[in-house]
Amino acid sequence: MTISADLDSPAGGSPATRRDSASQWRLMWWQFRRHRLAVVSSFVLLFIAFVGIFCEFLAPLSPNAFSPRYTYAPPQRLHFFDRDADGGLIWRPYVNGYKITIDPQALRRVFTIDETVKYPVGFFVKSEPYPMWGGLFTLETRLMGPVKKGDPMFLLGADRLGRDMLSRIIYGTRISMSIGLVGVALSLLLGIILGGISGYKGGMVDNVIQRVIEFILSLPTTPLWLGLAAAMPNNWPPLRIYFAITLILSLIGWTSLARVIRGRFLSLRTEDFVTAARLDGASEPRIVFRHMAPSFVSHIIAEVSLAIPAMILAETALSFLGLGLQPPIVSWGVLLQEAQNIRSIVTAPWLFAPGVAVVIAVLSLNFVGDGLRDAADPYRQ
Repeated sequence: MTISADLDSPAGGSPATRRDSASQWRLMWWQFRRHRLAVVSSFVLLFIAFVGIFCEFLAPLSPNAFSPRYTYAPPQRLHFFDRDADGGLIWRPYVNGYKITIDPQALRRVFTIDETVKYPVGFFVKSEPYPMWGGLFTLETRLMGPVKKGDPMFLLGADRLGRDMLSRIIYGTRISMSIGLVGVALSLLLGIILGGISGYKGGMVDNVIQRVIEFILSLPTTPLWLGLAAAMPNNWPPLRIYFAITLILSLIGWTSLARVIRGRFLSLRTEDFVTAARLDGASEPRIVFRHMAPSFVSHIIAEVSLAIPAMILAETALSFLGLGLQPPIVSWGVLLQEAQNIRSIVTAPWLFAPGVAVVIAVLSLNFVGDGLRDAADPYRQ
């Protein structure tokens, strides 16, 4: 591998000299930005994180606001420019209304876009008071929404109760992404502790921990998830179910990370710098956390970035099957429950939009993880 000279490189010297004198993190950065797909995916993840953090402000409507008149209403197109009385273009965002007819054969409502009806859309519009960040404070402004309360605005269509799919997907971003992050954080804690003890101590301790890992890995994952999720009481509040699902995913997902960390400890515990630290009188915690752990932090980051998609998919699968998160909690898996019937496939394909969000998030995390994995060993040729 040849790292070319650039603005981030130390001034002066040959490329080989700059590479030899650079820190591990700078070498990782140089290697990571060569992976163009990973760099683009990192910006996508930043956008998803921004949406999850500020979902209350970004959503046009409340996720539970419903309008029975517009059940299964199709998506509307957002127009930014309108024409004035003289025929000139002016900035006036709006959406067209619906023309509702009854299908005489299916006896159901059929929505068609009525271009003669225009509902104005505003930015930073006043709305009903809503709690921000779990009730930390209250806001009465949303980034975008209908100017007049009650006007239909369904940019990604409506579900069977007439709820705005875009708002529900935005709210679901926080739950689905946070389950992946919190679940991997707990798995990382278990993996570092048990994998580190197994690799550093060896002997009987290593054998016991490895047999436990092999036993967990031998269990079929999906039936185990279903059994543990079904064992939760039905009368639990949604928040407790959320933490229970996160804990279940973490207790199952720590094994692969523990084996990676164990392998790194096994390869490092006989290195010269570890032996020198031990002969110098350093305590075992200092040897582990000061000398050994920093040398494979990059590998842990890569493993974590690849484990988060698995957590998100696991939560989505459980919620889709009705054994994970349940309403009124809004997650991508909960939203996909609406797409289980034939009518959704035939007449309301926009109900699959949460699945598109899952695919984008998982692919972005996988691409970033792939780039971090390549950058984890920046010295390789």
